Amino acid sequence: MKHEMPKLPYQEDSLQPVISKETIEYHYGKHLQAYVNNINTLIAGTEFEDKNLEEIIKTAPEGGIFNNAGQVLNHTLYFLQFTPEQKQTEPSGKLKEAIEKTFGSFEDFKKEFSATALGLFGSGWAWLSEDNEGKLYITKEANASIPLREGRKPLLCFDVWEHAYYIDYRNKRADYINGLWKIIDWKVIENRMK
Repeated sequence: MKHEMPKLPYQEDSLQPVISKETIEYHYGKHLQAYVNNINTLIAGTEFEDKNLEEIIKTAPEGGIFNNAGQVLNHTLYFLQFTPEQKQTEPSGKLKEAIEKTFGSFEDFKKEFSATALGLFGSGWAWLSEDNEGKLYITKEANASIPLREGRKPLLCFDVWEHAYYIDYRNKRADYINGLWKIIDWKVIENRMK
Protein backbone atom coordinates (compact mmCIF):
# COMPACT_ATOMS: atom_id res chain seq x y z
CA MET A 1 0.00 0.00 0.00
CA LYS A 2 1.47 3.34 -1.02
CA HIS A 3 0.92 6.08 1.53
CA GLU A 4 0.29 9.58 0.22
CA MET A 5 0.25 13.15 1.43
CA PRO A 6 -3.11 14.33 2.78
CA LYS A 7 -4.73 17.13 0.80
CA LEU A 8 -5.07 20.34 2.81
CA PRO A 9 -8.68 21.60 3.01
CA TYR A 10 -7.41 25.21 2.95
CA GLN A 11 -4.81 27.34 1.16
CA GLU A 12 -1.25 27.38 2.53
CA ASP A 13 -1.57 31.03 3.55
CA SER A 14 -5.09 30.90 4.99
CA LEU A 15 -4.22 29.99 8.60
CA GLN A 16 -2.24 33.21 9.09
CA PRO A 17 -1.42 34.74 11.51
CA VAL A 18 -1.68 31.60 13.66
CA ILE A 19 0.34 29.44 11.26
CA SER A 20 2.24 31.20 8.47
CA LYS A 21 2.51 30.10 4.87
CA GLU A 22 6.25 29.56 5.46
CA THR A 23 5.55 27.17 8.34
CA ILE A 24 3.03 25.24 6.23
CA GLU A 25 5.57 25.04 3.40
CA TYR A 26 8.20 23.57 5.72
CA HIS A 27 6.12 21.62 8.23
CA TYR A 28 3.59 20.15 5.81
CA GLY A 29 5.50 20.40 2.55
CA LYS A 30 8.90 19.18 3.74
CA HIS A 31 8.63 17.45 7.15
CA LEU A 32 5.43 15.52 6.44
CA GLN A 33 6.53 14.74 2.88
CA ALA A 34 9.76 13.26 4.27
CA TYR A 35 7.80 10.99 6.66
CA VAL A 36 5.57 9.84 3.77
CA ASN A 37 8.60 9.11 1.59
CA ASN A 38 10.35 7.31 4.46
CA ILE A 39 7.43 5.05 5.36
CA ASN A 40 6.95 4.01 1.75
CA THR A 41 10.65 3.14 1.47
CA LEU A 42 10.84 1.38 4.85
CA ILE A 43 7.82 -0.91 4.38
CA ALA A 44 8.74 -2.09 0.88
CA GLY A 45 9.19 -5.86 0.96
CA THR A 46 8.19 -6.19 4.63
CA GLU A 47 5.16 -7.59 6.44
CA PHE A 48 3.87 -4.00 6.68
CA GLU A 49 3.85 -3.36 2.93
CA ASP A 50 0.08 -3.89 2.51
CA LYS A 51 -1.05 -2.46 5.86
CA ASN A 52 -2.65 0.92 6.48
CA LEU A 53 -1.07 3.39 8.90
CA GLU A 54 -3.25 2.38 11.85
CA GLU A 55 -2.35 -1.30 11.44
CA ILE A 56 1.34 -0.44 11.19
CA ILE A 57 1.21 1.74 14.31
CA LYS A 58 -0.58 -0.94 16.32
CA THR A 59 1.80 -3.76 15.34
CA ALA A 60 5.23 -2.37 14.43
CA PRO A 61 7.98 -2.50 17.03
CA GLU A 62 9.64 0.74 18.15
CA GLY A 63 11.96 2.00 15.45
CA GLY A 64 11.96 3.48 11.98
CA ILE A 65 8.76 1.95 10.62
CA PHE A 66 6.73 2.82 13.70
CA ASN A 67 8.21 6.33 13.97
CA ASN A 68 7.51 7.25 10.36
CA ALA A 69 4.02 5.69 10.29
CA GLY A 70 3.20 7.49 13.55
CA GLN A 71 4.40 10.81 12.23
CA VAL A 72 2.44 10.46 8.98
CA LEU A 73 -0.79 9.78 10.88
CA ASN A 74 -0.07 12.36 13.61
CA HIS A 75 0.62 15.08 11.07
CA THR A 76 -2.35 14.11 8.90
CA LEU A 77 -4.71 14.44 11.87
CA TYR A 78 -3.00 17.69 12.90
CA PHE A 79 -3.21 19.44 9.52
CA LEU A 80 -6.76 18.27 8.76
CA GLN A 81 -8.20 19.62 12.05
CA PHE A 82 -7.77 23.28 11.11
CA THR A 83 -10.03 25.78 9.40
CA PRO A 84 -9.29 29.34 8.27
CA GLU A 85 -12.87 30.30 9.08
CA GLN A 86 -13.69 30.09 12.76
CA LYS A 87 -17.04 28.40 12.46
CA GLN A 88 -17.37 27.70 16.17
CA THR A 89 -15.12 28.75 19.02
CA GLU A 90 -15.87 25.63 21.04
CA PRO A 91 -17.34 22.19 20.43
CA SER A 92 -21.02 21.32 20.40
CA GLY A 93 -23.07 18.12 20.37
CA LYS A 94 -21.66 14.85 21.65
CA LEU A 95 -18.11 16.21 21.81
CA LYS A 96 -19.17 19.07 24.10
CA GLU A 97 -21.14 16.63 26.28
CA ALA A 98 -18.15 14.27 26.57
CA ILE A 99 -15.77 17.14 27.41
CA GLU A 100 -18.12 18.49 30.09
CA LYS A 101 -18.64 15.02 31.54
CA THR A 102 -14.90 14.34 31.78
CA PHE A 103 -13.41 17.79 32.49
CA GLY A 104 -16.31 19.80 33.95
CA SER A 105 -16.35 22.52 31.30
CA PHE A 106 -14.78 23.42 27.98
CA GLU A 107 -12.67 26.10 29.70
CA ASP A 108 -11.34 23.55 32.21
CA PHE A 109 -10.56 21.15 29.36
CA LYS A 110 -8.80 23.89 27.39
CA LYS A 111 -6.66 24.83 30.41
CA GLU A 112 -5.65 21.23 31.08
CA PHE A 113 -4.94 20.49 27.42
CA SER A 114 -2.87 23.67 27.03
CA ALA A 115 -0.92 22.90 30.21
CA THR A 116 -0.21 19.39 28.90
CA ALA A 117 1.07 20.74 25.58
CA LEU A 118 3.14 23.42 27.28
CA GLY A 119 4.58 21.00 29.84
CA LEU A 120 5.74 18.31 27.44
CA PHE A 121 9.50 18.17 27.71
CA GLY A 122 11.29 17.96 24.38
CA SER A 123 9.46 16.90 21.24
CA GLY A 124 6.06 15.31 20.96
CA TRP A 125 2.31 15.75 20.96
CA ALA A 126 -0.57 16.64 23.27
CA TRP A 127 -3.60 14.47 22.50
CA LEU A 128 -7.28 14.26 23.29
CA SER A 129 -8.39 10.68 22.73
CA GLU A 130 -11.39 8.47 23.39
CA ASP A 131 -11.60 4.90 24.66
CA ASN A 132 -14.16 2.29 23.61
CA GLU A 133 -16.59 3.45 26.30
CA GLY A 134 -16.44 7.08 25.14
CA LYS A 135 -14.26 8.32 28.03
CA LEU A 136 -11.88 11.12 27.05
CA TYR A 137 -8.19 11.34 27.93
CA ILE A 138 -5.56 14.06 27.65
CA THR A 139 -2.05 12.66 27.24
CA LYS A 140 1.48 13.71 26.45
CA GLU A 141 3.04 11.55 23.76
CA ALA A 142 6.77 11.72 23.08
CA ASN A 143 8.23 11.76 19.61
CA ALA A 144 5.96 9.81 17.18
CA SER A 145 3.72 8.18 19.77
CA ILE A 146 -0.07 8.34 19.44
CA PRO A 147 -2.94 7.13 21.70
CA LEU A 148 -3.86 4.55 19.05
CA ARG A 149 -0.97 2.54 20.43
CA GLU A 150 -2.92 2.19 23.72
CA GLY A 151 -6.17 1.31 21.95
CA ARG A 152 -7.71 4.80 22.08
CA LYS A 153 -9.14 6.81 19.18
CA PRO A 154 -7.12 10.00 18.54
CA LEU A 155 -9.31 13.10 18.28
CA LEU A 156 -7.39 16.38 18.72
CA CYS A 157 -3.65 16.99 18.71
CA PHE A 158 -1.21 19.82 19.21
CA ASP A 159 2.20 19.25 17.67
CA VAL A 160 4.85 20.62 20.03
CA TRP A 161 7.92 19.64 18.06
CA GLU A 162 9.84 22.88 17.59
CA HIS A 163 9.56 22.70 13.80
CA ALA A 164 5.78 23.16 14.20
CA TYR A 165 6.11 26.64 15.64
CA TYR A 166 9.68 27.97 15.61
CA ILE A 167 9.41 29.99 12.38
CA ASP A 168 6.37 31.89 13.68
CA TYR A 169 6.89 31.93 17.44
CA ARG A 170 10.56 31.14 18.06
CA ASN A 171 10.70 29.75 21.63
CA LYS A 172 7.24 31.02 22.65
CA ARG A 173 5.43 27.69 22.77
CA ALA A 174 2.62 29.13 24.91
CA ASP A 175 1.76 31.73 22.25
CA TYR A 176 1.63 29.01 19.59
CA ILE A 177 -0.65 26.84 21.76
CA ASN A 178 -2.97 29.77 22.46
CA GLY A 179 -3.17 30.51 18.75
CA LEU A 180 -4.13 26.97 17.76
CA TRP A 181 -7.43 27.23 19.65
CA LYS A 182 -8.50 29.92 17.14
CA ILE A 183 -8.29 27.61 14.09
CA ILE A 184 -9.68 24.27 15.33
CA ASP A 185 -12.59 22.94 13.28
CA TRP A 186 -14.63 21.34 16.06
CA LYS A 187 -16.87 19.49 13.60
CA VAL A 188 -13.81 17.61 12.34
CA ILE A 189 -12.91 16.63 15.90
CA GLU A 190 -16.49 15.51 16.67
CA ASN A 191 -16.60 13.47 13.46
CA ARG A 192 -13.54 11.53 14.63
CA MET A 193 -15.44 10.25 17.67
CA LYS A 194 -16.74 6.68 17.76
